[in-house]
Amino acid sequence: MAPERLVAALAAAALLSACGSSPGGNPTPDGARAAFAGLRYDDGPPPADPSDRVADDERASVFGQKIFFDPFLSGPLIEGDNDGTGGTLGVKGDPGKVACSSCHVPASGFVDTRSPHRQISLAAQWTARRTPELLEVAFAPLYNWDGRRDAIWNQAIGVMESDREFNSGRLFVAEQVFRERRADYEALFGAMPPLDDDARFPQLSPGEAGCTEVLTRSGSTFSCRGKPGDGADYDGMAAPDQHAVTVVTVNVAKSVEAYVRKLRCGPGRFDRWLDGDDTALTESERRGADLFVGRAKCVSCHAGPSFTDGKFHNVGLAPAVVAVAFVDEGDTGAYDGVKAALADPLSTAGEFSDGDRHALPSAPEDTLLGAFRTPSLRCASEHPSYMHTGQIRTLSLAVEFHDRGGDAPGSYPGTNELSPLGLTEEERADLVAFLGTLQGVGPPAELLAAP
Repeated sequence: MAPERLVAALAAAALLSACGSSPGGNPTPDGARAAFAGLRYDDGPPPADPSDRVADDERASVFGQKIFFDPFLSGPLIEGDNDGTGGTLGVKGDPGKVACSSCHVPASGFVDTRSPHRQISLAAQWTARRTPELLEVAFAPLYNWDGRRDAIWNQAIGVMESDREFNSGRLFVAEQVFRERRADYEALFGAMPPLDDDARFPQLSPGEAGCTEVLTRSGSTFSCRGKPGDGADYDGMAAPDQHAVTVVTVNVAKSVEAYVRKLRCGPGRFDRWLDGDDTALTESERRGADLFVGRAKCVSCHAGPSFTDGKFHNVGLAPAVVAVAFVDEGDTGAYDGVKAALADPLSTAGEFSDGDRHALPSAPEDTLLGAFRTPSLRCASEHPSYMHTGQIRTLSLAVEFHDRGGDAPGSYPGTNELSPLGLTEEERADLVAFLGTLQGVGPPAELLAAP
């Protein structure tokens, strides 16, 4: 978030205490609208991304939309829970089953309502964290729950090369684009390298891409092909050919960003009320809005037009079992995520970027230990689960969690920033009601399927 937006949102909270009140103790409509002005939905385009020269190119957006919905860049499914039953993408060993849209379901606001249990995602394997929302993501400074990526395009490459998600690698990605989307690519970026030259570029089939699980007495390890550190196909190529493969993959990912930047929530009933429609909110929703910027202190993190400060906070969440068998214990969050981003050769400060976004700090601070990115609350009221683990199943339970000030110290890394709020049951219900007014119409229909 731009600093001026954060200042405006925090000023709104301060202004609330000074605006006129009705006999019932609530701000008058005119005063309240002024107090909430910093939270008004931003109808304008997202900030420019200097790291991606095609970020706002319509042709790149169409190409990226094709990639988003096509599973052709993914390798084999690894997890045995992929058994072909409801909510899975296929059977263990099947290649070409995972697309971006597999876990960012367009009909569900681009969150995962497909995976079993609707908490963490089941792609090539189970992910460790809940799939983040995509609506309004172009306004975020850093990406992933832990800030591991500093641009949408390098985040997309992380998904492609993760053995938990696409289980692919940049060599296979580049070769697949050459085989199946060459004309689209070359219309944007010029001639592709001769990726069918097997003397220079080891040819990988879908079944050979990515990683395979190797069982040992001490646990599972993974043998991978087609990405840096594989000790095989990619590492065996000449440095100029490695560079050429990476450039192709980066360009594909930058096109995906051009599409994702269009995914917006849109204004909700709250914004209609800000624009002067006195009938847009119920009394309960109005009370919830007052609490949001007042005694409940929500605006201290969920500030600005997207209802997030874009920062990382430790809310004292003790890990719990999700998806029947998984517990994300000892997760250091942004402390190690930012550290990894700073060392990433695909960061926006690196050679494959078109310009530095300057979104990363110079070093991870101790306050980032156990901290996770504040999610946007725009279009969030209908999500199937909440928090970075997805362990809280309803918005009411999420409000209760924050009201009690999080969980007991010692059950999670770092220091909890929350403190108990002492809200009544009615006040918690009012907050939940208000959050429902942030539901917008979502992206237009033409963005909800492959072009």
